[in-house]
Amino acid sequence: MSPGPSHAPRTPGADLPEHPDFLWRDPEPKRSYDVVIVGGGGHGLATAHYLAKNHGITNVAVLEKGWLAGGNMARNTTIIRSNYLWDESSAIYEQSLKLWEGLEEDLGYPILFSQRGVLNLAHTLQDVRDSVRRVEANKLNGVDAEWLEPDEVRRVCPIVNTSTDIRYPVLGATYQPRAGIAKHDYVAWGFARRAHEAGIDLIQDCEVTGFATDGNRVTGVQTTRGTIAAGTVALCAAGQTSVLTDMLGIRVPVQSHPLQALVSELLEPVHPTVVMSNAVHVYVSQAHKGELVMGAGVDSYNGYGQRGAFHVIERQMAAAVELFPVFARAHLLRTWAGIVDTSPDASPIVGRTPYDNVYLNCGWGTGGFKATPGVGWALAHTIAHGEPHANVAPFTLDRFVTGALVDEHGAAAVAH
Repeated sequence: MSPGPSHAPRTPGADLPEHPDFLWRDPEPKRSYDVVIVGGGGHGLATAHYLAKNHGITNVAVLEKGWLAGGNMARNTTIIRSNYLWDESSAIYEQSLKLWEGLEEDLGYPILFSQRGVLNLAHTLQDVRDSVRRVEANKLNGVDAEWLEPDEVRRVCPIVNTSTDIRYPVLGATYQPRAGIAKHDYVAWGFARRAHEAGIDLIQDCEVTGFATDGNRVTGVQTTRGTIAAGTVALCAAGQTSVLTDMLGIRVPVQSHPLQALVSELLEPVHPTVVMSNAVHVYVSQAHKGELVMGAGVDSYNGYGQRGAFHVIERQMAAAVELFPVFARAHLLRTWAGIVDTSPDASPIVGRTPYDNVYLNCGWGTGGFKATPGVGWALAHTIAHGEPHANVAPFTLDRFVTGALVDEHGAAAVAH
């Protein structure tokens, strides 16, 4: 499959010729694999890559019901940062950011990683207190973080409205200089290419319809392309996770919501960084081609539709124009929605399940893209060794029984 604008699924079993213009082939599934990864998005592809690179495990299949990276990976707003409040979150996201910094070299593929920094605006005194607290917590964990006063915010991003006579005046902001954005499609293609080169099968148009079990083990994955025997199964299906776990009789505390985003027409480069605001609930960056990329919060209802409600977009646009008056005449080009899986403590769920050979990776909510290399690395380690990697050990499913929650609602209140 070569990169291009078309997202049309390929014909099942149509092998691609060996040609440098093609990134991977489209094989028929084998009868069995050592590891079957369900979900061909960023997390599934990254897990496959690190299984091969770090652990020499290559008898692996990645199953995707549509086309590779056609779900949330193709529908996110590409923001990458690690300035989370709690130690547990900081560890996984900071490791991920360090991997992002060397990912283009690792994959041998351009991903357009741009470390342009991220501003999180504070609009109330409580925002200021929470933001300063988070900056100090970040510093203790070795994460680059700064508190900026309004005039310093203006120097970093001159187009932000820092007037004192607006509805939510900017009282300051946290700033992470190493944060930024990357080209999401290129990231997926890079991981897929390296996984293919390692001998891993990337199987598209392959929807999971059930599981074959024997006691506390899953012996096979039932799909629209036949039953595939599996030594180990990893579920990396984001918003569709609960559909899969219901097939296994596992109750997982996640809810799926549409999360909307949009882009404007192409503009000259005017926005030098990424700006996020909880109070007016919008985040804005400018993509490499020039369009503004904007998002807001999740729709309140549960659902699997990749389209959200108009009133969310309306509020999002009002917030963007208030923060950036320069964009008042920009035209909306297109909107879309992803399906995010949110957990009660706004933190992911990664690790073992009641089945001995089934691993779970879900609950990333709106923060899944930035964690792509970090969770791929950690989940591959967990699968290879049968024990959780230190960075995902706090995020096991049983924390909802023990009460050892990692409450990141403060750092993740705005979708990002």
